[in-house]
Amino acid sequence: MNEVPPKSAGFLALRRSGCRRGPSVVIGTAATKLRKVAASGLISLGVTPNMLSVAGFVLTGCGAVCLLLGAGHAAPWEVRIAPTSASWWPLMGAILLTVAGASDLLDGEVARLGDLGTSFGAVLDSTLDRFSDFLIFAGCAVHFSFAGNVTYVTLSLAAAANAVLTSYVKARAENFVDDCSVGYWQRGERCGLFLAAAYTGHIPAALWLLGTLPILTVIFRLRYAHTAVTGAKRGEPSGWVRHVMLWRRPRGSAGYDVCAGLVLGFVVIAPLLWPGFYGTGDPLRAILDRFVSV
Repeated sequence: MNEVPPKSAGFLALRRSGCRRGPSVVIGTAATKLRKVAASGLISLGVTPNMLSVAGFVLTGCGAVCLLLGAGHAAPWEVRIAPTSASWWPLMGAILLTVAGASDLLDGEVARLGDLGTSFGAVLDSTLDRFSDFLIFAGCAVHFSFAGNVTYVTLSLAAAANAVLTSYVKARAENFVDDCSVGYWQRGERCGLFLAAAYTGHIPAALWLLGTLPILTVIFRLRYAHTAVTGAKRGEPSGWVRHVMLWRRPRGSAGYDVCAGLVLGFVVIAPLLWPGFYGTGDPLRAILDRFVSV
């Protein structure tokens, strides 16, 4: 993980690291400019950050309903190859969550550009973000509970816990350190992966990643906070190990882009290689059936 946290917005960690830049720098720069233009327009219309925060939460709730109805469904264009039902629900959820995500990005920009930020607004935004994370995975959990799939209900609940813990550890640690934005699985990466899965109708594949890997970011943040608070020395990988740990590279670096590409590639391709990633398998139930009698 990139364990030198950025102290300002943008790609400060990348500039400090000296790593080779990747294509995401261009995308990120363009997105930043577009966000400022959109925020300026919203300010001129009298839109406040709190309005955007609430609007994003409401849209997320609507997206969660779509997930409740179709989180385990394949996209309509894969109806002939998918072993599950196919519907437009995942795509509809993806569109709603995309607009909700845009609102979440713009509320902070509106607050900065319009000098409209307040302490309560920051608390409201953070609180609604946690509720939003929960609603998304709760929708998935309820959908798979109706299907009787223990594995994907568990993965959905684990993904919700990972999302909350990742943000919680950061918030608590920043009472003692300047910034604790370490680890690959930050909110932007988690949301981006889930959106890619929803647009392709491969949400179950994303749940395998989001229900397992983000706990590593929780651990890295705890480790970073412990080091920062106690002054303990932290061993760093060296040699070939250091070069293959691409998830440690800062956002915008070539290594980070390769890691992000592999993660997105898994979600897009894995169900096509093994149908179980469409959400049909239930390995956890098979294991529990051997040891648990109801």
